[in-house]
Amino acid sequence: MSGPGNIQTSFWKSLSKLDWLALALCVIGLTTEANPVRNLPGAGFFRLLGVLAVFYVLYRFWSRWREELLWSLRNRLILAYLFLGVVPTVLLLILASMLGQILYSQLGAYLLYHDIEDRVAIMSSLAATEVSLPAPVDGKATEKSLTQQAGLSVGQKMPKLRVNFEVKPKFFSEMAGPAGHSFSGLVQSGNQLRLVGMRELENSEGNRIVEVSVPFDSELLENVAPDLGPIEITLAQTVEDESGKSSVRIGGKNYRKVDKILTYKRELSPAESWLDPVVEGFSKLEAVYVSPEGKVERAHPVFAFYKARRSQLNHRIFSSVGEFSGARVLQIQLLAVVFLVIELAALIIGVVLAKAITNTISELYRATQFVREGNFSHRVAVERKDQLGVLGESFNLMTSSISRLIDEQKQLQRLENEISIAREVQDQLFPRGFPKVEGLEIEAICKAARSVSGDYYDFIQLDPTHVAIALGDISGKGISAALLMASLQAALRSQLLTPGSEQMSTAELVGRLNKHLVRNTGEDRFATFLVAVYDMETRKLRYTNAGHLPGFCLSDTKSMHLDVGGMVLGIVEDYPYLEGVVEVPRDAVFIAYSDGLVEPENAYGEEFGVSRLEAAAQRVRQGDPKRIAMALMTAAEEWSGSPEQADDMTVIVAKLK
Repeated sequence: MSGPGNIQTSFWKSLSKLDWLALALCVIGLTTEANPVRNLPGAGFFRLLGVLAVFYVLYRFWSRWREELLWSLRNRLILAYLFLGVVPTVLLLILASMLGQILYSQLGAYLLYHDIEDRVAIMSSLAATEVSLPAPVDGKATEKSLTQQAGLSVGQKMPKLRVNFEVKPKFFSEMAGPAGHSFSGLVQSGNQLRLVGMRELENSEGNRIVEVSVPFDSELLENVAPDLGPIEITLAQTVEDESGKSSVRIGGKNYRKVDKILTYKRELSPAESWLDPVVEGFSKLEAVYVSPEGKVERAHPVFAFYKARRSQLNHRIFSSVGEFSGARVLQIQLLAVVFLVIELAALIIGVVLAKAITNTISELYRATQFVREGNFSHRVAVERKDQLGVLGESFNLMTSSISRLIDEQKQLQRLENEISIAREVQDQLFPRGFPKVEGLEIEAICKAARSVSGDYYDFIQLDPTHVAIALGDISGKGISAALLMASLQAALRSQLLTPGSEQMSTAELVGRLNKHLVRNTGEDRFATFLVAVYDMETRKLRYTNAGHLPGFCLSDTKSMHLDVGGMVLGIVEDYPYLEGVVEVPRDAVFIAYSDGLVEPENAYGEEFGVSRLEAAAQRVRQGDPKRIAMALMTAAEEWSGSPEQADDMTVIVAKLK
């Protein structure tokens, strides 16, 4: 498909003055930023303008790029699939990864916290153990003996463990509480952290307080939570000065870091795959803080930070299945790979479907370019049986129909040109002027139903006292009727323009015209015809009516109908026609007409008819011939009430004074 360059100007030509100004400000801002002299006058202002201009230019580039990208239907479909299918999947994967990271982080924190709590529980159980020694053994020997015994049981987990019987009762009561008889947990003294277990025991010698403790140092930390990687314990102390820059406020108190305990021998195991990231987390421990003044603060925060691999934590999660843990992890990884393959396959299928859709659209677009250039012979290749294929076939049918219509329009145009020429030729066939005979006024009107008329009228002056009036109605309409009319006109004039034609009988004249039509036209072609010859001296009107509607002569006293003659022309070759003669009174009006003038129907289907035509003529017979002719045309048109003509309308009015 053609790109948007076909309908859009280039990017640089579309830039406005404001766009060029923004680009210039970007350059000025970058130049100011790159200048080693940072304190130039106005440099900050130009940097601010440069930043604003950068955002504006980026917006303009994005707007232009978005228009060009989304102009293509294929890109729109692919983007729609990405936003509907791929983007939610990616977001779900990111969410699952984050949830997994949180779960693994919490698992590591739990392992770290649980292992430290196990050691605290061990200290509590050791403090509760009552050891019986011989009475002469002094306190130091007892402590040494108990330390050795405890070391044998937990020495590997907690080296440097010691037992102490010299705990002050006041300190014990502050640690254990007013009604307490034991204490176990973390104790921080300054920057030292210990695991401590205390208990007040009763024996035969009375009550005594036993304290079992071990320093929480790097050596102990190396054995804590072996499933994790490097561990760091951060120690803090409470500070009263809130303005200290190094202090952090936690739970309404300010704390400052005083020391940290690190593992030095523990390292992260190498990643088993690219799906084995590093997990980082922390766990908040609570200790009893003993200030240098001996003040005891409970719920003192101690933070433990760690790093681990997901594979290490997986081994701990699936430890219950032993050597099958790897299979469980592999199963999850394979499932993830299958899901990824399905997503990729869905993406490929979406792109292929989008391409299949847009290929047809592209073909249609290219076809429209051919159509716009006037080439209607181009066809869209239809290779599919779906709705898009039907659309391509419909487009081909449409262009074929348009091409056919254009050819028909051209033929119609040629036909109209030919009809126009025929109309001009036919206009030449009608008489250009009226006979100049004293005592005779003639007017004729012909309104064709089509471009050319099938009605024919003529006036021929035979000599100074004889005038021939003819009116014919050719069967059919259009060019064929006009051609037959031309033939009839030529035959008529050839007969009447010969010497002595004024004495020729109208019946003989019509008979000759009949033979001419029979011999030179088809069987389905005929014509009605009325010809009359008026003699000014004798005031006689000789006529022959060959199947035509009877004309009439109107006078003050009577109406004479001209109905003598015979059948239509062009049917029977040797048909004997008759001639009629009428004595014309003075100031009579002769009217001849075609059937188109009396056949119009009103809304009830009633024809205008000869009687209404005669009555209309009687009302205006005192006017001049032109006025009478116009009045008769108007009366017929008003009767029908329709602007469209069903047939040619012709009327001849001759006033015989």
